[in-house]
Amino acid sequence: MAEKGEWNQNDEGAQEEEEELDETAYKSAKDAVLFAIEVNESMLRPPPTSGSKKDDRDTAVSAALKCAYALMQQRIISNPNDMMGMMLFGTELSKFQGEEQNSRGGLAYPHCYLLADLDIPAAGDVKVLKALIEDEEESRKVLVPSKEPVSMANLLFCANQVFTTKAPNFSSRRLFIVTDNDNPHAHDKALRSAAAVRAKDLYDLGVIIELFPISRPDHEFDRSKFYDDIIYRASPSDPDAPAPTASAARASSTGDGISLLNSLLSSINSKAVAKRALFSNLPLEIGPGFKISVKGYILFKRQEPKRSCYVWLNGEKAQIAKGVSTQMAEDTARTVEKGEIKKAYKFGGEQVVFTPEEIGSLRNFGDPVIRIIGFKPMSMLPIWASLKQSTFIYPSEEDYVGSTRVFSALQQKLLKDEKMGIAWFIARKNAAPVIAALLPGAEKLDEYGQQIIPAGMWIVPLPYADDIRQNPETTLIRAPDSLVDMMRTVVQQLQLPKAQYSPEKYPNPALQWHYRILQAMALEEDLPDKPDDKTIPKYKQIDKRAGAYVTDWGVELEQQYQAWRKDNRPGPGSTTTLAKRPAAATPTDGGVPKKAKTHAAAGSSDGISDEEMREHYNKNTVTKLTVAALRSWMSRKSLDTSGKKTELVERVEGYFEDK
Repeated sequence: MAEKGEWNQNDEGAQEEEEELDETAYKSAKDAVLFAIEVNESMLRPPPTSGSKKDDRDTAVSAALKCAYALMQQRIISNPNDMMGMMLFGTELSKFQGEEQNSRGGLAYPHCYLLADLDIPAAGDVKVLKALIEDEEESRKVLVPSKEPVSMANLLFCANQVFTTKAPNFSSRRLFIVTDNDNPHAHDKALRSAAAVRAKDLYDLGVIIELFPISRPDHEFDRSKFYDDIIYRASPSDPDAPAPTASAARASSTGDGISLLNSLLSSINSKAVAKRALFSNLPLEIGPGFKISVKGYILFKRQEPKRSCYVWLNGEKAQIAKGVSTQMAEDTARTVEKGEIKKAYKFGGEQVVFTPEEIGSLRNFGDPVIRIIGFKPMSMLPIWASLKQSTFIYPSEEDYVGSTRVFSALQQKLLKDEKMGIAWFIARKNAAPVIAALLPGAEKLDEYGQQIIPAGMWIVPLPYADDIRQNPETTLIRAPDSLVDMMRTVVQQLQLPKAQYSPEKYPNPALQWHYRILQAMALEEDLPDKPDDKTIPKYKQIDKRAGAYVTDWGVELEQQYQAWRKDNRPGPGSTTTLAKRPAAATPTDGGVPKKAKTHAAAGSSDGISDEEMREHYNKNTVTKLTVAALRSWMSRKSLDTSGKKTELVERVEGYFEDK
């Protein structure tokens, strides 16, 4: 998480740059993950065969190791500063940091085997883990369950030592426990109590314990028997209540159907990225003197390949070259010091110079805050009003005790009444103020009970008047009901599962291809032939489900188009009040010039009728009328005829909207 006070960094860079939120700390925050995989008879038992080609032949231990291998492959490139470690518990062999197998020197942790110490993974670590997965001889030597039960207190204390020695200053440290044993100390209260104490020590250290339970066909994993005592997190509704937890992955009873590996991968991927605060302990002011503190998170962020760097190869070993830029005077080539430089803005051809203090005072709109200034129905927020990336906010108890309960009450009330808050939002010191919508968000779970979106609130920046541009002039032709009804059938046939888009099903093909090439080169593997692009449409399925409907719609479209052309074809010598006329209305030789003819048409008789104006309004072609035609019609309706054409069009449209 970001450190307290990160939002109000008062350094020189923050004073000079204020347009975008500083995401440096968000990007560079380090994460340390230690896998703890239990090895016992049931975890090593393969599922029974069913004769199907889709047989799931992975044991629970093998599936967990493959998950860790996949995560290590992914993060070794995408998150090169993060640490990963691998520990097996319940094994006959024992091994800790710097020890050989079964060593009892120093701190001994019986039946805990540190397969890979917590460190930044290198290509060699990936190869070792891959060898354990693929080499049966090596796995038979290491993956031997112990005859004695392992102490969970011992495991948690071992993890404590690993995090303390290897990642003492990491902002995010997490322990992933994969097991199918929901009650390891069923008949020993002392061991249960000791495990709870060790778990509390880990939480005090800042380590989060994540459980990935596995249910068997004949046994449903029950958290309440043991793990509810050692795994607890605050939820937005009540700080003392546990947060929603992941559902158990299921081993197949026949080896067919959904794979245990896929189920575990889905569960682990949902928690693979640590929650890193974009800003911490920002005051949320609900009323005068009534404040709580919140943290802000970026839940959706576009992932891009890491920037390439320059490497110097002329030394004993390759070194990363760091660039340094200096500013020089154009006339003398003298290096210009930073204190000699001032900022200036052009105004009327002149350079208006400002000192850094003056720039700072111009940008100072007060301390960072989210100040609610009113409430509106959520229906009043148009879809186009989202100007920039939204920020998810969540309560924090660090500055104001009771923030969680107040935040939860506000979120639930807004959600129940379908209201939104309108807030004055200053993200950090010297940042430009933003008018934002404060939207309540309900928790969303997938079909397996995995949390997709947490419960909380969203800050949606709204546009100012200066940010809105003039709409382009367009001619709208409304489709007849028959075309709309036929297209509705096509859309229904091509709907996504459950009529919603699932991002986890569509990895970025360019990004994954980039990582796959790097991985193959680093691990000395064969280069793949082509990328696995899951965004390519499945044309055969589309044709099978909707091909006939699309063909019928195309035939109907052609018929409706020909009928429309017949009805809207201008006759010889016909005139129009549109500013741009078709070629058929071009005057013949000896006729009135184009400009003069327009005025003549506008001034002839009484101008356009009410029915014609309403037709233009329905077709959204009022903007095509000339100013003279608009003013002629508006004067008959006693409407104000002053101003530019856009103002006249607004008054005409407002006239029909109010009727």
